[in-house]
Amino acid sequence: MVLGLLLAWVATGPAAAAPNTDDEGASKTLRVQLEAANKGHIEAKAKLANSKKRQLELNLQLQKVEEDLAVTGGEVAALAAESYRVGRLTPINLMLNSASPNEFLQRASGLELLAQRDGSAMRRLTEAREEVTRTKAAIDNEVREQAKQVAVMAAKKKDLEKALGIGQAGGFVNADSPLAQPAPRNSDGSWPSERCIVNDPTTSGCITARTLHAYNQARAAGFKRYTSCKRSGGGGEHPKGRACDFSSAETTFLNSDAVGDDRTYGNNLAAYLVKNADRLGVLYVIWYRQIWSPGSGWKSYSGSGGAAAEHTNHVHLSMI
Repeated sequence: MVLGLLLAWVATGPAAAAPNTDDEGASKTLRVQLEAANKGHIEAKAKLANSKKRQLELNLQLQKVEEDLAVTGGEVAALAAESYRVGRLTPINLMLNSASPNEFLQRASGLELLAQRDGSAMRRLTEAREEVTRTKAAIDNEVREQAKQVAVMAAKKKDLEKALGIGQAGGFVNADSPLAQPAPRNSDGSWPSERCIVNDPTTSGCITARTLHAYNQARAAGFKRYTSCKRSGGGGEHPKGRACDFSSAETTFLNSDAVGDDRTYGNNLAAYLVKNADRLGVLYVIWYRQIWSPGSGWKSYSGSGGAAAEHTNHVHLSMI
């Protein structure tokens, strides 16, 4: 009996608890750089998308205002042509050419009506011109905002490359990965601020609502193997309730590199999380000595230690 248990232990490799935060293969400095650069990129990307949406709305608005301006301008031009053709009534002409008091009153009423009509048309023309000017200025502001956010994204990418290195890695892609249900966003497309107040189904701690959503979506997509999210102490996103470690093994973390079906499981999970990064609010993903960031894609990631630090026994997910 003892010999059988020993052989089983040797075959499967020793089990491990949830990977220690300090053994995630990254220094505190690198974790801070990753969070700052990736969060900055995601925020800039949301602002860029919102600005482009606003610019599209303004362009449609400008088109309508310019159409109104053309109509109003045509009305004013027609009034001007009529005045040139028949001459403008004046109070002096009324007094000189009126044959009777009644005729005088009729002509005075006509003069007032013309003045009201002409004044209304001119006001509409002026307002339409002012609206065109305001709308064009708003469009120009959005273009400047987009240039600003593109520059921010480029700067954040440089920060990531400085922290991780420039070389690209092969990455993990699966064209058959399903689409996740999007997590709630603010009306401007940004991610709402969340606190660690939701019960963590994998531990006795708490996680954020967005982290729970990502966890549930992964399980709904078939990734139901052993997972641990909240972890007290250390740095990174785990203590904040914004990270989960998905074991590549069925029921625990193993102190060995994933192979065979376990490796395929991790590959597919990493690909799923990256494909749905925008929908879920993913900050970064680490798996099998590679890290994915929204601004730089997959890059090599060297941990210092065993399978936990190298992320060869679990997929690490950090959330914004």
